[in-house]
Parts: sequence; C-alpha cells; structure tokens
Amino acid sequence: MSADLIASSATKARQLTDAEIKEIEHEMELYPDKQAVGLEALKIVQKHQGWVSDESMQAISKYLEIPVADLESVATFFNLVYRQPVGKKVILFCNSVSCWIMGCDDMRAHINEKLGVDFGGTTEDGDFTFLPVPCLGDCDRAPVMMVGDDLHRNLTAEKIDQIFTDYRSKE
Repeated sequence: MSADLIASSATKARQLTDAEIKEIEHEMELYPDKQAVGLEALKIVQKHQGWVSDESMQAISKYLEIPVADLESVATFFNLVYRQPVGKKVILFCNSVSCWIMGCDDMRAHINEKLGVDFGGTTEDGDFTFLPVPCLGDCDRAPVMMVGDDLHRNLTAEKIDQIFTDYRSKE
C-alpha cells in the first residue's frame, strides 16, 4: 500500500459507538485474546450499522489492535458478514441438494419475479436483499428460506407471496 493510500484510509476511519464498544468489551471477557474477538466485533458492528463498511473495519482494527487484513479474511470467510449495504431484511435462500430436489429453482424464479432481483440483489425500495446459502439445516421441510431471523418452510409460490405481503404490511 502506498503512503498516500494509507493516509487516505486513516482519515476515513470512523469511531466505534459507545454501544458497539460496550458489546465488544463484553465479548473480550469471554475470549483469550483480542484476535479471537474479531468475528464477534464484526457481527456487533453489523448489528448496529447493517453492514461492515471499510471505515468500520478500520475502526474495529484500531480498537482491537489487529490488522485489517486479518479482519478482512474473517469477513470474507463467513458469508453472513455483509461488506456492502443490504436491505432491511435479508432473505437467506437455501439452495442445497435437498431444497433443489424439492423445487427450490422454481421458488427462486418466483422470488426473482416477485421482487425483481436475483441472488445478490436488493430491491429498489431497499426492503429485501436476496442471498443464497448452502444449507439452512431444515432439509425435511424443504424448500426453505429465512427472512431476517424467521425460518419459512415447505415453500410454495403462494406461501412466498404471503410472506412478502406480511413483511411489507409490518412496516
């Protein structure tokens, strides 16, 4: 990295909020060293900010005194650490073999048509981001997806329509 890029990056770094620091401090009591807290710190910042920006990554790095590269490697390994903005609700759509056998391709196409986005996309209104996951661990009730923290099983086009109607009416 050039000195200019490092200096430019340093000026962009944000400060962690008091709430984020309090939660990270709590996690530090549970782990043997600061390096081990990296994933938890990323999840804490994401909970508060919605995603982990480069500026947040730098703030965590500075606070935990660990290299940004180490945090980045953790963030890219765990696919539920979002490194770009996501919708208000994230749809985790299982595309495992069990879900595939039970028709998840048709359900994916229906969601694509209903929301106007495919995997990796966010709806124009910012309500939903649609992401694939390798398995949600509910194979006997396939196809399945999560919307936020809610698991939805035995998906059909009608169930999907009702799920999105229900989420949109809650807002």
